[in-house]
Amino acid sequence: MFKRWLLAMTARIGLILAGLCCCLSLFYLLACKPASRRSQQSLPWSGGTTSKEGYLALLQEREDSHRHYINSLTKQIAQLKEALQERTQQLQESLDNAKTKGVLPQGLESLHKTPTQSDLKEFFRSQLNQAEVNSGAKLSSEYAVIPFDTLTLHRVYQLETGLTRHPEERPVRRDRRDELIGTVETALHVLNGPQQHTDNTRRKRTYSPSDFIEGLTRLERDRGTVYELMFKGDGPREFTQLVLFRPFGPVVKVKSESVDTRNIIINIIVPLSKRPDAFRQFIDNFREVCIKQDGRVHLTVVYFGRDQIDQVKAVLDQTSRETRFRSFTLIQLNEEFSRGRGLDVGARAWRRSQNVLLFFCDVDIHFTADFLTSCRLKAEPGKKVYYPVLFSQYNPSIIYSNHTLLPSIQQQLVIRKETGFWRDFGFGMTCQYRSDFINIGGFDRNIKGWGLEDVHLYRKYLHSKLMVIRSPSRGLFHLWHEKNCADELPPDKYKMCMQTKAMSEASHSQLGELFFKSEIEAHLNSKKQQK
Repeated sequence: MFKRWLLAMTARIGLILAGLCCCLSLFYLLACKPASRRSQQSLPWSGGTTSKEGYLALLQEREDSHRHYINSLTKQIAQLKEALQERTQQLQESLDNAKTKGVLPQGLESLHKTPTQSDLKEFFRSQLNQAEVNSGAKLSSEYAVIPFDTLTLHRVYQLETGLTRHPEERPVRRDRRDELIGTVETALHVLNGPQQHTDNTRRKRTYSPSDFIEGLTRLERDRGTVYELMFKGDGPREFTQLVLFRPFGPVVKVKSESVDTRNIIINIIVPLSKRPDAFRQFIDNFREVCIKQDGRVHLTVVYFGRDQIDQVKAVLDQTSRETRFRSFTLIQLNEEFSRGRGLDVGARAWRRSQNVLLFFCDVDIHFTADFLTSCRLKAEPGKKVYYPVLFSQYNPSIIYSNHTLLPSIQQQLVIRKETGFWRDFGFGMTCQYRSDFINIGGFDRNIKGWGLEDVHLYRKYLHSKLMVIRSPSRGLFHLWHEKNCADELPPDKYKMCMQTKAMSEASHSQLGELFFKSEIEAHLNSKKQQK
């Protein structure tokens, strides 16, 4: 009886393998089928020409598209074969145990049913539903957050730097490179697939790698890998967002949607007390990025006290006269400085009916137009809040001590381990919609002075069902400035302030050179004397 059952089961597995191979072959032939002669004759050409160069360009474009698709299919076939081989081996081991014990092991009853493709899809779907893709998950603390890596076609910006300690780099490991390249190729295949001609949300042309802007990726070790990829849209302010999920198997498309950011205004809120020189530097960046390049922002400055407020007003008035920019608000509070209090007042001061996107900022922050785009794309009302990890600059006088003159601010904004570090312990810079900020309860107004107010707000979001997007940003920098830790701070805040001050001065190796400077010079002198 058992032998008869074993032979029947072996025959079924053989039929499944044969059917799978036939399906894959048929799918490959259909996908690689050349377009009809009629469609080839009706292709639009720029300028209306049908020259030899035009046909060669079309052939090259189709060759590239087919090559991307073949590479994607090859990888998926290899993954399916590996998974099928593993399942077959497990089945054989179970049958061997059954033969030895004379009983059918528990769990093998389902083998009497012929597995179908729907069963595989159901398994992938269950992995997707468990992963943090479509909605956030309640987390216990900031230590439970899995940060995203930011990627472009050639670079990865990462918090987990490994042995290289590089905050950004070309992927060193080959499997990592192949994974990211394969994901972008899969995304291009999805965007250029047959649905492109029937889906009104997509462009009527072929996507190429040059349309890829940037993406986010993170690995949930017990479920799979999530990818959020951004591509150029029809206009300069329209984008296509593609979310992919790899549930320890072939990549599964989650959604593809067009994102229009033309009407999304960002309210940049800056709490301030004195420091007019730093504010002038901030306004210089604001004029270049927000007024000249972006044009869809509102600036809210919450000023504490009366000392030097006239200088701040003068800077705003001068900016208004020279640029005709009127979209800013100055709020003056006769209180002791409290960053959380200032941001809370600035967020609640918005009186327009539109649910505005808030960017909580500081006067020492330098940002780019690309960051404002990321702010709009990675925050979504009722669903997502964006907590970028900014790149914090070291003391330029230490970094460039061998230079006669310090480089300009723009020249100093490079992401290298010698020039700064990812400020992964800071949660003060964030993009979130005003409705989410109000619903979550805002800042803790009892916190005075410096520190902790941003951590408390961050934890509120972690405890909610909103998704927290935490990833390094290549367009957000903290400019170095002299840091003074007030004696009035309580011991825990004073210690935190001093730790931040030490980390912001220079890298470990640079501080070591300063600390052992006399020994290094003595060694060099002894070597010179020996020569």
